[in-house]
Amino acid sequence: MHVVVAGGTGFIGTALVRRLVRDGRRVTVLTRRSEAEARKLLPRSVSVVRWQSGVPAAPLPAEADAVVNLAGAAIARRWTQAAKRLIVDSRVQTTRAVVRALKERQSASGAPRVLVNASAVGYYGPRGDERVTERDGPGDDFLSHVCRQWEGAAVEAEDAGVRVVRLRTGFVVGRGGALPLMMLPFRLSVGGPLGSGRQWLPWVHLDDVVGLILFALEHEGVSGPLNVSAPEPVRNREFARVLGRVMRRPSWAPAPAPVMRAVLGEMADMILTGQRAVPEAALGAGYEFRHPDLEAALRDILER
Repeated sequence: MHVVVAGGTGFIGTALVRRLVRDGRRVTVLTRRSEAEARKLLPRSVSVVRWQSGVPAAPLPAEADAVVNLAGAAIARRWTQAAKRLIVDSRVQTTRAVVRALKERQSASGAPRVLVNASAVGYYGPRGDERVTERDGPGDDFLSHVCRQWEGAAVEAEDAGVRVVRLRTGFVVGRGGALPLMMLPFRLSVGGPLGSGRQWLPWVHLDDVVGLILFALEHEGVSGPLNVSAPEPVRNREFARVLGRVMRRPSWAPAPAPVMRAVLGEMADMILTGQRAVPEAALGAGYEFRHPDLEAALRDILER
């Protein structure tokens, strides 16, 4: 299988590419970085194609069998109007370019069989204590609208006979991403829950993010939305308590919601609310999580 990975030099993308190469897959990475920068992050056997997401169609190799689209600008920033435009355009326009290329390939020589496209549990919006599965509808906040546009662009590939999987990913536990930022106050012995701490956090180990992407690539029966989150989400205060225990640091100092909103603006709402999202579709399709327990997952990351 020849897999094209858009966004293959990011936190999740580099882990996925390493696993694909280890499993003997041929990989082409589409990236905004220079080839020299990308080469420092990727295995030697990977083909690198520099690509600016504003172009009309993605440069897909003629022999590609599958596409994984993980591209998108970082969300962890103050949401100015310019930042919001970047967050939306870097996802929606990139996905449209990928889908346009898939359709062009389909009319010429046959399209890749599957598109696995990133999205997020933010699709559901704030849901309180409600247990959320892939059968539930979208919310009505900024991130919900981003995810709806993002997924809507991806679904257009179905017109070309491509199987589309939409990854609604939760908080990823790994050595990169947001976890190191969350760990910083704990290192300074001032860690604790964020806001009330009652909000649900649908977490997932990076190994299982990669595992679910591979599962989606390889299983023809998997399509549509897929919650990429561990079977047991936890409240934010429980996450803080377990993280403090694993780090051997106190977890007594909550970050007050008014302070977070003053510092982060609207983006704070993403942190102070949450979704009790569960991976009903993945479990129903037979995926077995490598890291279903939070404490064991954090120890696996931090004690390697």
